[in-house]
Amino acid sequence: MGYAMLSVGVWLRASTDALGPVGPGLRDGAAGHPSGSLPYGGIRKLLLGAPGCRLSLPDLCWLGLVTLVAADCPAWDRPSLAVLLLALASIAIQYTAIRTFTAKSFHTCPGLAEAGLAERLCEEGPTFADNLSRKTHILILATTRSGSSFVGQLFNQHLDVFYLFEPLYHVQNTLIPRFTQGKSPALYDCDLYFLENYIKPPPVNHTTDRIFRRGASRVLCSRPVCDPPGSPDLVLEEGDCVRKCGLLNLTVAAGACRERSHVAIKTVRVPEVNDLRALVEDPRLNLKVIQLVRDPRGILASRSETFRDTYRLWRLWYGTGRKPYNLDVTQLTTVCEDFSNSVSTGLTRPSWLKGKYMLVRYEDLARNPMKKTEEIYGFLGIPLDGHVARWIQNNTRGDPTLGKHKYGTVRNSAATAEKWRFRLSYDIVAFAQNACQQVLAQLGYKMARSEEELKNPSISLVEERDFRPFS
Repeated sequence: MGYAMLSVGVWLRASTDALGPVGPGLRDGAAGHPSGSLPYGGIRKLLLGAPGCRLSLPDLCWLGLVTLVAADCPAWDRPSLAVLLLALASIAIQYTAIRTFTAKSFHTCPGLAEAGLAERLCEEGPTFADNLSRKTHILILATTRSGSSFVGQLFNQHLDVFYLFEPLYHVQNTLIPRFTQGKSPALYDCDLYFLENYIKPPPVNHTTDRIFRRGASRVLCSRPVCDPPGSPDLVLEEGDCVRKCGLLNLTVAAGACRERSHVAIKTVRVPEVNDLRALVEDPRLNLKVIQLVRDPRGILASRSETFRDTYRLWRLWYGTGRKPYNLDVTQLTTVCEDFSNSVSTGLTRPSWLKGKYMLVRYEDLARNPMKKTEEIYGFLGIPLDGHVARWIQNNTRGDPTLGKHKYGTVRNSAATAEKWRFRLSYDIVAFAQNACQQVLAQLGYKMARSEEELKNPSISLVEERDFRPFS
């Protein structure tokens, strides 16, 4: 398209130079234009500013254009008419090129397309279909042990949503912000092949058993992607999925993705919402960002319990009552800084996040899961699936001992959100409050002023705040 427009522009410039002076209207419009082609303002001057011309712009669109101009605009000479026709030819060619370009899928790697490999992602970018913008693309921005597995299931259980759990795990050794700006759209277009560049060992014939947490995705554990023995409606637990489904065929998985109206991705590997700006502003996507936050004190307690070796010194502090001299405090402060920076951006309501960003506190979701889920789906503009509602009922009032996996979601959600208060000693809590006081204030988390206040469940440490999205 660019070559066609440039060629017409050069032709028009050469023609006008050859024809000699053509009047101030044309020269005013084209002066200084880098390609020499006539801007629309200059064309309007040419058509409507000539002496004795009584035509409106739509009149000039008829096939009898030349005759009408000759009859109604006697002051126009033959060179001016020739330039007019060249200008209109330029518009027609540009219009045709634009229509042709936007009516088809496009690929940023023509060499691959010619080789019959257009479906594969090259270094410059993926293939995008013209209907990509019709999907709703959901990104759950979270951090580890913030309740993100629970939030992910709110989309995973929806029958018309293709949910991917942590696909950026496979590219964590690359520069993640660069990846989100250049490669993530491929996931939203259901192009799963590009992950083959990062999976070790590389897939053979587009099949692999190395997709991280495959079992967390309902679609990847259901027919036709998975064909285990049993009934067609069989729903497998995460461990059963990996064991019974066998190798994952990325071609079949991509097909199942395209059959869904929406795509949701959860990631804990993007620190701040600012890192997503290029993705949010990508016109090919209809991206909605849900930023999940949690009380940093709760995150610390959960990580200490889950990642026992990594957080060994925090556990030692809890057990002995003495703070280790070599304690890695960045395990706490990094979370608080990332939250603070990201939330500061979201709460200032920049134009690029308008209608695109929703802040969700895990505590609000845990206390009233159905109400908050309805708000989330309302923000997305997606009807709430009955399967999601039933899943919430079955998984927010359950016995936590039934969860067989450390990332499981069967639990009493309200009790889980408050459990950290009984897992941390007051001196650790006081240290965390001092290190994270800014983000605690931003997100509406109250300070525990004493051991008694900390351990008293009737005293809420969560302020009532309304973090509704802006549009």
